[in-house]
Amino acid sequence: MFSEPYMQRALMITVLLAPLCALLGVFVTARRMSFFSDTVAHSALAGVAAGFWLGMPDPTWAMLAVSLLVAGLILWLKERTQLLTDTIMALLMSSFMALGIVGFSLLKGFRGELHRYLFGDILSVGGVDVGLAVAATVVVGGVMFRLLSSLTLLTVQEDLAHLGGHSVRGLNYLFVLLLTAVVALSIRLLGIILVTSLLVIPPAAARNLAANFRQHVALSVLAGLVGGFGGVAASYQFDLPCGPTIVLACSALFLLSLPLASLRKARVPRT
Repeated sequence: MFSEPYMQRALMITVLLAPLCALLGVFVTARRMSFFSDTVAHSALAGVAAGFWLGMPDPTWAMLAVSLLVAGLILWLKERTQLLTDTIMALLMSSFMALGIVGFSLLKGFRGELHRYLFGDILSVGGVDVGLAVAATVVVGGVMFRLLSSLTLLTVQEDLAHLGGHSVRGLNYLFVLLLTAVVALSIRLLGIILVTSLLVIPPAAARNLAANFRQHVALSVLAGLVGGFGGVAASYQFDLPCGPTIVLACSALFLLSLPLASLRKARVPRT
C-alpha cells in the first residue's frame, strides 16, 4: 500500500486535513455551525462548474473563491436583513448548488467530474493538492493554536470575550475564513456530500471522553487522524470507496466512545 505513489499522496493529504477538520470541528459543533459548513460545501459545486467553464484543469481555486463568496454572503445578509441565519444558509445552499448542477448539465464531457466532487476522489490527487494541504495545515493550524485561548473564550462566552478586549467580530470573521478554506480544500478528500462529517463525527466522539475543553481538542484531533488513516487503509485493503470509508471509520470511533464514556463515568467516585 505505501509503495504506491497515489496512496502515498492520499495518505499524506488525509493525515494533514482530517485532523485539521477535527480541530475546527470542535469549535464548529460547540458554536452550532455544522449547517454553515454544509452550506459552504454544497455551494462549492457552483465553483467546480465555474472552474470547468473557464477551462481550468483543476477547479480548486474557483471552488475556493465561490466558497468564500458564499461565506461572505451569509455574514453580509445576516447583518443587513432580518432573516434567520438558517434561512439565509438554506437559501444560498439551494441556489448555488442548483447553479452548479445546471452548469454541469450544460458542460459536455464532465459528468464523471460531478461524481468525483460529490463523493470525493482522494486517490486521484496530485502534487499540487498535497502542497495545498500542507499550506492549509501550517497556516490554519498555526493560527488556530496561536489564538486557541481567544477562540475558546469566544466559543464558551462571547460576551466575556468582548469585555476582555478581544475583537469578537474580527475573530468571528477569521474563524469563518479559516473554516471555509479548509472545507473547500477537503472536498477532494470526502466529497461535497460527506465533508461535513469530518467536522462533526471526531469532535462528537472526543466529547464523549473529554473531561475538559483542551482534552476535547486533543482527542478530536486524534480521532480525526485515526479515522482518516484507518479509512484510507481499509478502502485500499477491501477495495471500497475512500471517502465513505473514512466516514465509516470515524463513525466506528464514535460508537466505540459510547461504552468507553460509560466506563469512565462508572469509575468516577460518587460524592
